[in-house]
Amino acid sequence: MVQHEQLNGAEILLKALVDQGVEVIFGYPGGAVLPIYDELFKQNRLRHVLVRHEQAAVHAAEGYARSTGKVGCVLVTSGPGATNTVTGLADALCDSIPLVCFTGQVPTHLIGNDAFQEADITGITRPCTKHNYLVKDVNKLSRTVHEAFQVARAGRPGPVLVDLPKDVVQGHGIYEGPSKVRSKYQPQVKGDIKAIERAVELIASAKRPIFYVGGGVINSGTAACQLLTQLVRMTGYPCTQTLMGLGAFPASDPLSLGMLGMHGTYEANLAMHGCDVMINIGARFDDRVTGRLNAFAPTAKKIHIDIDPSSINKNVAVDVAVVGDCAHVLEDLIKVWKAKQCRPDDKALKTWWAQIDKWRSVNCLHYEKSAKIIKPQYAIQRLYELTKDRNPYICTEVGQHQMWAAQHFRFELPNHWMTSGGLGTMGYGLPSAMGVQVAHPEALVVNIAGESSIQMNIQELATLFQHKLPVKVFILNNQYMGMVRQWQELIHGGRYSQSHMDTHPDFVKLADAYGAVGLKVEKPGDLDDAIKEMISVDRTVIMDVRTDASENCFPMIMPGMAHNEMVLGPEDKAMERPGSEEDGMVLV
Repeated sequence: MVQHEQLNGAEILLKALVDQGVEVIFGYPGGAVLPIYDELFKQNRLRHVLVRHEQAAVHAAEGYARSTGKVGCVLVTSGPGATNTVTGLADALCDSIPLVCFTGQVPTHLIGNDAFQEADITGITRPCTKHNYLVKDVNKLSRTVHEAFQVARAGRPGPVLVDLPKDVVQGHGIYEGPSKVRSKYQPQVKGDIKAIERAVELIASAKRPIFYVGGGVINSGTAACQLLTQLVRMTGYPCTQTLMGLGAFPASDPLSLGMLGMHGTYEANLAMHGCDVMINIGARFDDRVTGRLNAFAPTAKKIHIDIDPSSINKNVAVDVAVVGDCAHVLEDLIKVWKAKQCRPDDKALKTWWAQIDKWRSVNCLHYEKSAKIIKPQYAIQRLYELTKDRNPYICTEVGQHQMWAAQHFRFELPNHWMTSGGLGTMGYGLPSAMGVQVAHPEALVVNIAGESSIQMNIQELATLFQHKLPVKVFILNNQYMGMVRQWQELIHGGRYSQSHMDTHPDFVKLADAYGAVGLKVEKPGDLDDAIKEMISVDRTVIMDVRTDASENCFPMIMPGMAHNEMVLGPEDKAMERPGSEEDGMVLV
């Protein structure tokens, strides 16, 4: 009989993490997980990054995961330690980010007795995790950990929580390696070939086509992005990306129309409205993209490619659905296109591009420059121009600065853009940048922030200092919660209720207090030199850029409006653009 080595639960957990390829854990200790931290102390294979708040641990794991394609890992204690992760878990679920969060729990015999620092975290997080587990048997611990990682990364990625009672991590049991564990969760990755053939026929017949690309392509991996680029260039069709899809297709490619949606480009939104065939790859028809549903792409035949079958026909009914991993489906699309010797309708495509070029000529991202005050768009543009050769990783908080970054920072590669899309979590950017910097210690990592959002998790400056992580924090400081103020101006009659903060910290002094370098810029002429200084410093830098407080983010699709009812600027009004009743194509 084979004798299996008995390990305690904490040893089993760490051995499983090593076998899963985990390199870094973001966490915060507490009573229920002290046995695990004791085992961490005894080994050198796993690096632990001590955060200052458990929400930040999850966002850091998100940044790590999004910039590497690996599964992020979080370890926190029971009770408030566990409940503090909820916002991060919800954020990861919305944006399909793979991570596994381990939470401490009171001993099994105390569960349900309102013990000290007890919380029903599996119940609490059921709506905001892809799956969760409460481990009650130490002999099932390794199997559960391996399955948790498989669930987190397979199919549509997402967060998984594993709750660990203290007696389980202290007890002794048998370790099983990952090769012995086969999860029942086996999502479909290969698309139905007949559906793919129907999609190809529809794509080839298009007169006014558009590729609509989401974060699912990036989640599928670098190969999927390369295949997407190959397919788009093979057809010569226009391509637009969601907020989460930026970088899946090179921004510099002439076939790229930039981002679509509420603050997307004029050309992308009007092309979406006027298209006759839409190819949705890895996007979920989010409301910030579609605008008013009953006016969304009214004349288009719609193709939807997605790994998640529950996303199909959820928000928008489609004509052809292909369930499968983007990389596999794109590979088959290209094969079928070539095998059938398909060709685009060159005459119709030429006419379509002529129309799109008219929309492009509107120059919808134009803004009035100033020699006296820094416009936020100008600040983003200068940051892009002075850092693009460094191939930086860009994180953001949430608000106007996030949209300006999406509009004016041009991404050529996937996994270099980290932002909170579906949940819109203020406080996401700084800890996310921390996770990215841990994963890429030699890279330039910049967190583009607002002065309000950065304060949501400002305490992580201490983590950056402790771990010598030279993240650059680029604050567009307009003294307002900018997006809230913009909506109050445009929709609520200029009643700025609680959107202005009368007092903010001196960010230069705050930087010094946290062992960072603080810079402050108030004039456009000083911006370039300050950015260069920020880049050159091998430490955390907080750069306080004082920007125009009255600037709004345009273009904008107002709530309840359609793509062809965009507001282009402060003098524009939300009114329908004239179009052709015969073919639904919107003309300038």
